[in-house]
This record gives sequence, C-alpha cells and structure tokens, in this order.
Amino acid sequence: MSFPITLALATFCCIIMSAFVDAQSGGFSINLVHRDSEGSPFYNPKETPARRVGNAGRRSIGRVHRFSHMLHLNSSRSISDPSDPDAQLTANNGEYLVNISLGTPPFPIVAIADTGSDIIWTQCKPCTDCYKQDAPLFDPKSSSSYRTVSCSSNACNSLQSEGSSCSSDGSVCEYQVSYGDQSHTQGDVAAETLTLESKTGNPVALPKTVIGCGHDNAGTFSPKGSGIVGLGGGPASLVSQLGSSIGGKFSYCMVPYAAAKPTSTMNFGTNAVVSGNGVLSTPLISDPSQPTFYFLQLEAVSVGSKKIAFQGSSIGGSGNIIIDSGTTLTLVPTDFFSQLSDAVETQVTGGTKTSDPEGFFSLCYVPDSSLKLPPVTAHFKGADVVLTSDNIFIQVNDKVVCLAFYANDQLSIYGNVAQQNFLIGYDLPKQTLSFKPTDCTNT
Repeated sequence: MSFPITLALATFCCIIMSAFVDAQSGGFSINLVHRDSEGSPFYNPKETPARRVGNAGRRSIGRVHRFSHMLHLNSSRSISDPSDPDAQLTANNGEYLVNISLGTPPFPIVAIADTGSDIIWTQCKPCTDCYKQDAPLFDPKSSSSYRTVSCSSNACNSLQSEGSSCSSDGSVCEYQVSYGDQSHTQGDVAAETLTLESKTGNPVALPKTVIGCGHDNAGTFSPKGSGIVGLGGGPASLVSQLGSSIGGKFSYCMVPYAAAKPTSTMNFGTNAVVSGNGVLSTPLISDPSQPTFYFLQLEAVSVGSKKIAFQGSSIGGSGNIIIDSGTTLTLVPTDFFSQLSDAVETQVTGGTKTSDPEGFFSLCYVPDSSLKLPPVTAHFKGADVVLTSDNIFIQVNDKVVCLAFYANDQLSIYGNVAQQNFLIGYDLPKQTLSFKPTDCTNT
C-alpha cells in the first residue's frame, strides 16, 4: 500500500522545496530536547524523578486517548487520573522539543516535535480566546514574510483533514484541530518562513512553510508550550512539506531517559540515511484514511526462549502497532501485557522486587548488580530487534527500575523508551522503517 500523493499535495510540498534546496544541499540535523530535562520550559525542579517518570507514563495514556479520538475509536478511558491531581496531562503532550523561529525577523519558539501530529501551529496575536502561555505570542504583523493562504489555494484544499474552511468573507483559509479531551486550536492558515537551528550552528530557513496561526485555542494546553511541529504522514506536516527535497527521509536517535546528555538528534535528507552493519528494516505501513500515523506489523515478542504472539490493534490496514516518538511507554493489549510481564518476572534472576513510588508501574526491581534481565526481542515483520535493558525498563529513581510496557486495550503504540539508543530511519518512498543499534549520546 503506497503513501497517497495527490496533485494538491505535490503542489503543497513544492511550495518550500526550491527555497530549501537553495538553503541546504544534501541534508541537515537538529537537536531534540526532552521535556523533562533541565533547560526545557516544562522542567520542574521541584518534581522528584519518580514523579517525572510517573507523569510521562500518564502522558502516554493521554496520547492513547487523543489518538483514539483521531482514529474515531470508542474511548471510555479518561486521560485524567482522579487520584493524582498533579499529573499535568495536557493536549500538547509530546515528549521532545525543538527550537524553531517563525517570521522575518525570526521569532523564537520552543515547539513540541510530534510524530503523532501533522499541522505546524502556534498561538498568534490577536488571540480572541487563548490558553495562558508563558512565552510571548507570535505577532504576524511584526513579520514581513507572513502571508495568509487563500481558500482557493491547493494548500488549503490539502488541509481538509485538518478541518480547513473559509473565513466569513471567503478570503482566508482557516484550520481547526480538536483533541480527544475537548481541547482545540483554530485560526488562519498562512505561509511563513520557518527556521530550524541545525546542529552545525547554521540556521536552516524554510520560506513559505504552511503553518496554522492560532487565534482561538483552549483546553488543557500547558502554558509552558508555545507551538507544535507536526512530523506525521499527513500533507500538512513538516516532513510532507519538505517532500522530495529530503528524499522523503528522516531519522532520529533518542538518548536513554536517564542519560546525562539531555539532547537527542533528528536528521533529514541524506543525513537521515540509515546504513551499515546491524541495520534491520521492516515495512512502514500506511493507511490512506489515517495518513498521520506510522504503522508497523509486530508479530511477536520473545522473552528468553518464550515467544509471545502479538495481535495488537485492528487498525492501520495490515499494521497492528503505531510507532511514535511522543509516547514514552510501549502500550499493548492487557492479555499480551500479562503474558509479557509474567515471562519477564519468571526469567529475571537475582535482584529484589520493589514497588513504584508513584504506584503507576506494576513490575519493578531494585537496580543492583545482582539483577539479571532476560534477553527480549521484538519480532517485527522482517526485523528481529534485540532490545537492551534500557529499552525494557525505565529508571524511576536511583533505587527503582520498572517495566516500560503498559496494558491498554484501545490502541497499541511502540513508545520512545523502546526506541532509545537506536537510529530509527523513515524512508517514505520505499515504505520502510529501519533500526540500527547506536550510542545516541555520540550523535
């Protein structure tokens, strides 16, 4: 099944392609900063490590609720945990941040980089009904490169999945995005210069990038966030807009959750090629009715000699699990989780079982030298990915590590803990996703 490319989308992608090629030949790389690391606007020094990890787990459940809404699945589970009023579950709940600038002169924004979203948007002046935001709002009138998009444009037609419509006078294309918890953003569709900070220190300016300039945004958005950069498969995402200028390729390498180095890396174009020894590839499965999400086919997971068949979600065509950088935990059906948890517990040697201080995780150990974990392999179609202890367990604090999988019968998601210390490459034209074991602290 191929990724759908319409004439409108092709034109939409080409809006910024020529300017991009002039700015960068080959590829480029940017830094991703975890939201819980020092220097992030979301960082709360008063939180204990256990609270941060517990909140990351709760945000994973929030992602399920949001994705289920997008996929039109029945959702009976709230993202809120009534026993924990401080969980900070928000609609802008991705895990990694990217520094961007909008406009001319450049206006800095710390945005969430989100493979589970498409549109690039930020709050804009004037804001008729906006959530409280700590950082200043982007003012289109202060930018010489800002242009609204007309209703008759191909870009507006391509944004139908984002609820595009016309303003009351019929002159300006508008968008609206709703989230599963009744949060929403709506405003004008515009073409604007978006600038990324590359790892080389040279800014990458992308003129005429199509963005959403939100004038009515309300709900559970955190005041710490000031924008979202969609990296999904839909036509409005940054990846789709870059299109053939990056050869349809991007990759990322995420450092372990407790690593001393807070920055991970995201690559585009030739920088995103995953090659060499140890590379494993599996089909990247598209669903034309849900182009945002990247689906994989997970066949089984082995714990030692025990192989547990995986059925997963009955969505995404032949795909049964979404791979997502913005979800911390790997979410699997309850029956599968029970078998996996039992197999891990049975085959662990040494160590001492303990409890999660936050009461969120169900299987936890004291991480002393006597703890020996069984080998775990994720069997994707055509790719047997051997996981390390950092992919299987998440460090809650210095005295507790817990199984980084969670039971959920609504939707299956392969989360970012399972992806850490792998170079993960997306090749959209070839419809493949590649894994390469990598020390991401050295990228």
